Amino acid sequence: MYDMANMKKLARYAELAPDAWKAFVAFDEAVVKGGVIPLKYKELMAVAVALTTQCPYCIEIHAKKAKKAGASEQELAETALIAAALRAGGAVTHGTHAME
Repeated sequence: MYDMANMKKLARYAELAPDAWKAFVAFDEAVVKGGVIPLKYKELMAVAVALTTQCPYCIEIHAKKAKKAGASEQELAETALIAAALRAGGAVTHGTHAME
């Protein structure tokens, strides 16, 4: 099911829901432009979220963007472990509900 060629189908959104698509693209671009957080850190955050949501498209796209923005493999490894710890922490803390 996962195939980066599917990304070409995104253009269909512009045909089928042009106003909403334009708004989404504008929002997506705005969150990575400027601001106080450097682009590399924004992309590392995107990688962490992508790993947490387990979106293979986002993982590939944002890992490449993070590398292009100067992220090292060590930074990507630490990012992956932070994402893993947060997922595990969620399971552990929600597990307390099973103890009632």
